Amino acid sequence: MVEYGTLTSDELRRKKRIKPLSSVFALTVMRVKTPKVRLGTNITFQNFNTGTQVSPSFDLSFTTQAGIKNTNFGPYKYDSTIATFMYQGVTIGQVTIPKGKAGLRSTKKVTVTVNVNSNALSSTTGLGSELGAGVLTLNGQAKLSGKVELMMFVMKKKKSAEMNCSMTINLSSKAIQSMICE
Repeated sequence: MVEYGTLTSDELRRKKRIKPLSSVFALTVMRVKTPKVRLGTNITFQNFNTGTQVSPSFDLSFTTQAGIKNTNFGPYKYDSTIATFMYQGVTIGQVTIPKGKAGLRSTKKVTVTVNVNSNALSSTTGLGSELGAGVLTLNGQAKLSGKVELMMFVMKKKKSAEMNCSMTINLSSKAIQSMICE
């Protein structure tokens, strides 16, 4: 006979099994990871005008995909943000990544068209020597702010995904030579 307030041996065994399982669930599923945002390497140029070493300039227009990778067990809703493209620290173009949602454990791909030109650069940059070498190095940066929603949208955790990509464009082939994203 079991008295009230005491547990049988079966109930004690069941409680001992549930405790580690709930810990594993909390450590794996409930842990919120920071999503990642990157530029795709599949870039299509629509406009590709570059100057010479003597008269250095560029005017480029290209289409690429920004990928927002969410490895969490809940969707990541992010606000609209501006991705900035720079040459040697000087802003040469911007593009808006629209507000959206990356589903749970998936990657959302957003197609963007980027326009960059050398109008904002002073003549003291190393653009002439870089164009003479047949390459152009650009940097792209963005910060997505949003929330990861867990447990049927009851728990929300703020997370910011940052992008810092460096791309080298080969001027003779009019293609991306290398792309490094951190």
